[in-house]
Amino acid sequence: MTQKHAREDDDAESKVKKRKVGFSVGPANLPDGTYRRKAIKIKKHLIEKAKIKKDYAKIKAREQSVPKPSAPLNEPNGPEPTTEPHAARQALIDAQAASPDSEKQPKPSHALRDPVQKRARKPKPAPFAAEYRAAQTRKEEAEVRRREREEAERQRQTKQEERERFRRAMAKARTGGRNGQRKLGRESTVLLERVKKIVGGE
Repeated sequence: MTQKHAREDDDAESKVKKRKVGFSVGPANLPDGTYRRKAIKIKKHLIEKAKIKKDYAKIKAREQSVPKPSAPLNEPNGPEPTTEPHAARQALIDAQAASPDSEKQPKPSHALRDPVQKRARKPKPAPFAAEYRAAQTRKEEAEVRRREREEAERQRQTKQEERERFRRAMAKARTGGRNGQRKLGRESTVLLERVKKIVGGE
């Protein structure tokens, strides 16, 4: 029984001696990594905010406890605003008015310049201008070669078609007629056309 009473006394003492434990952010058993660092960062931020709040409350309480001195009614709180220029500005205006050749002085160049007219700027140097020009040259050369190749192919095709037509015409002229004779008139016409082309080509 005595032990039981002693145990109850220990529990009471432990309850009295229990210290305040700070707040925790996130689970306590997080492994070291992104989530743990994030939790630590949030905790630090919250602690800083709590400290600022505490300091602000102390300052506010201190200000409320100190009585404010009452200002006399006849004295103004600050200088009244006026439309007059500042003393340094007024001195500059007076100095400009006193000088006789102030009107003859030319206005600054930025005042004379038309605000709409923009200053001509130098073009920015292109970083790959030389490479671009070389690529354009190669492209043009390739285009010329392609056109020449297409023209040669077209001429070859035309000549081949012409030869085939001549061969068919000659074959038709050489076939015998009703009595097996060659058609000399037709054959001579085809040969004459060929001779004209050869002579004209030369």
